[in-house]
This record gives sequence, C-alpha cells and structure tokens, in this order.
Amino acid sequence: MPNYYANLIKRDKNRSRRKQIIRTFLLILIIAFLITGYLGYRMLYKPNVWLNGQASVAINIKSGSTWEDVKLMLYKNGTIVHRGSFEQLAVLMKYPDHIKTGHYILKEGMSNKQIISKLRAKQQDPVNLVFNNIRIKEELAGHISEQIEADSVSLIKLLNDAEYLKKFGFTPANIISMFIPNTYQVYWDITAEKFIERMNKEYKSFWSEKRKARLAEIRLTELQAMTLASIVEKETNQKDEKPDVAGVYMNRLHDGWLLQADPTLVYALGDFSIKRVLNVYKTIDSPYNTYKYFGLPPGPICLPSISSIEAVLNYRQHKYMYFCAREDFSGYHNFAVTLNEHLLNAAKYQQALDQKGIMK
Repeated sequence: MPNYYANLIKRDKNRSRRKQIIRTFLLILIIAFLITGYLGYRMLYKPNVWLNGQASVAINIKSGSTWEDVKLMLYKNGTIVHRGSFEQLAVLMKYPDHIKTGHYILKEGMSNKQIISKLRAKQQDPVNLVFNNIRIKEELAGHISEQIEADSVSLIKLLNDAEYLKKFGFTPANIISMFIPNTYQVYWDITAEKFIERMNKEYKSFWSEKRKARLAEIRLTELQAMTLASIVEKETNQKDEKPDVAGVYMNRLHDGWLLQADPTLVYALGDFSIKRVLNVYKTIDSPYNTYKYFGLPPGPICLPSISSIEAVLNYRQHKYMYFCAREDFSGYHNFAVTLNEHLLNAAKYQQALDQKGIMK
C-alpha cells in the first residue's frame, strides 16, 4: 500500500510538471507570436518617415538607378527612421530587383509598406512644369531640363532637327512658337521626344476654333500671331497697353511700313543687356532687323505670354503709328499719330536716359 500511494503521488507530480511545461511552452509561443506580430506590424505599418517638420519631401529616381542609389537618397536627410526594417521589407517585397524611375513625394508618417509599394508600383507624382520669359531655344532647353529628367542636350538636339520638326509643322527658326508659356503637369521621367509631343498637343489645344476664327478675321497665321506677340511681349510689361502696342504694329503691317521694332534688333545682336538702341544697330544685316526688312521676322524673338498673344488677337483699333517709352520710366508708352509728335516724345525719353547715364 505505501508503494501504491507513493506511485500516485509521483504520477501527480509528473502530470503537474508536464502541465507546467506545456503552459510555459504555450506562454513562450504566445509571447513569440506577439513579438513577431509587433515586429511585423512595425515593419509593415508603423510610421517610418521623419521630415523634421516638413509635410512632404520629393525624390527623383533617375534611369539606371540601383538599390544603393535609392537608399542613399532616402537616407541622405534622415528621411527613413528605422533603416533595418525598411531594408528587410524591401527585400521581402523584391523591390531591389524592381527599381522604377520617377518623381515620388513621401509624406510625414508613411510606413515602410506605403513607401515600398509606391516606389515598386511606380506610383509617381506629376511635377508642375513652368516656363516663361524665355528668349532662345537654348534657354528653353536648359530651363525645361531643370524640371524633368531629360537633359538640355537631348532637348536642343531635337529643337534643331529640321527633319524631326517637320512632322509638327515647324522649323528650327520658329519652333519656339510651339511652346505656350503656362503650367503643365507632366511626369518627371518623360523623354525629350514625349515632352515635345506633349507641347505640340497643348499648342493645338490652345489654338481653339474660336482663336482660329479670330486669326482669319485679322488675316494672320498662327506663326505670324506668335511672332508679333513676341515683339509685343518685349515692348511692354503692362498688360493693359499691350493691345495698343499690337495695334501700332498691325497699322504698320496694313500700311506696308517697316515694323522698326527695337526688340528685334536686340535679338539680332544677341546682347540682351542693351537698354538703349543706337542708330548704328539699325544697320545690322539680319532677317530680324525690322528697320531693314519689311514684314515680320522669321520667327518669335521670345516666348510670348498668353496675354501678349491675346493682345494681338484682340488688338486695339486706333490711328497710332508710333510709340515711345515714357520719360518717367513707368513702363508705359506715349503713343503718336504723326512723326513730329513721336519725335517730341522720343526727345523727352532720350533726355531722361541721358540724365540717368544710360548710354547703351
């Protein structure tokens, strides 16, 4: 009997020990599960972008970029808080093998999963491309290349390619007129070819049936209107007098006069620092010398703003044949019907230039 009771006690102890082991094992499993779950949650969903008070930051992933290049961009300013978890998830999601070019905006508080999903799926954000106050093709190409991946060399090569431009109906001399200054949403990694195709589409959209009908009324082609608008653009910054300036040039064209537009001389000389057009400049032999050659020059002398284009389309009908900058340097002009009136206005302005010491 004593052995019987001893065996019962021993079996109970063994049973209790096994239960304790099982409970301990289950507890360890639960803890491990919770830790794994937490680590997984942190890896996937916990905010991992820190922008030091900024709402967002943009990164541009260039063609040919590697995983190391992307990490360098992300880590450069401390954007990613926990790099280890970010890299682990990136590898699990196979992002290092699927680097995509583009412009991506990362926001404060984004998780690893949100970042990697965005980059891997090439969910890039468009850029607001802006260009205005441009004089020559090289300047345009340089300004555009600062806003998209395509470089200025590839852009200027196309802008000088007569055969390529022929399909759009332009030449290297007038292609700049195809670019209507505005703000356009494009993808940062757009190619030079696709960019020019997009601008041609925007150009065609700009010349609506209404505007084309107005061109027919004033007897100008699209290119002629753009070229005249570019002259108006460089004659005045005052929007309210642009229709008056356009009206003077339309009067001269209708009457068979030389345009005698000073901005075309500045363009021909290529010295855009000139503030005072001298008589010696008027002898230069250039198709852009409107003191020597009748009609409009071969192409625009700058990118005209939409306000200047509209000023040409809706030029003010008046009898003025001359205009000269006001002597108060307000940016406005004195208009005249007769040469004698104009000479008096010009004398006042030249005297004001002399007083300021502006000789060139």
